[in-house]
Amino acid sequence: MAAALSDIVANHHEGPAMIRFTALSLTATLLVACSATSDAPDAPPRAIIETSAGSITVELAEDAAPITVANFIAHAEAGHFNGGSFYRSVRDDNEREGVDPMNLIQGGYGFDGLPGAEGIEHEPTTATGLTHRRGAISMGRFEVGTAATEFFIMVNDYPGLDAGPGTRNPDEAGYAVFGQVIEGMDVVEDIWMRETSPEPAPDDFQYPQFMVEPVTIVSVRIED
Repeated sequence: MAAALSDIVANHHEGPAMIRFTALSLTATLLVACSATSDAPDAPPRAIIETSAGSITVELAEDAAPITVANFIAHAEAGHFNGGSFYRSVRDDNEREGVDPMNLIQGGYGFDGLPGAEGIEHEPTTATGLTHRRGAISMGRFEVGTAATEFFIMVNDYPGLDAGPGTRNPDEAGYAVFGQVIEGMDVVEDIWMRETSPEPAPDDFQYPQFMVEPVTIVSVRIED
């Protein structure tokens, strides 16, 4: 870079003052450009969820939910989602009575999760600042601290899944949002409209929200 400046100065036919001014201006411009490059924040990692219905790209909120994102990346890179599925669709027509209906698809390794997978520390929306809006990806769980491999994607806004009083879950801890779909919501909606039935549901599950033909998760690829 110094050689390039020297060439410019050596070939300049103006007086010494103009040469010094030109060199200083170019140096300042280069320093600003280099500083802007070094100070630029890293782009968030992305997860490419390849399914038998198409591809879904998720931007992972690594800064807001680092524990949840690290867990998701670890399971993806270990191949634990490969061959899994989206197996549950919750819609107005199959939601339980007496609650505001939520709209989402759930998937991962399987409804009961990967055998032996340890639950992670819960990152509530009150701490992360994230919310269950359309396209948000969040962790499925039973008790707080049991989330491991199962996740869901919101088809419509549903703040009732956030943490706080008066929300859907009696423990008021909500669910841990950790990213946002940025491409492939048409695929999400296609999966969401698949036929559901009570027959594929677990024995203690009372609602017809499980897909007759689950949509295969071919792979989950992480891009930094």
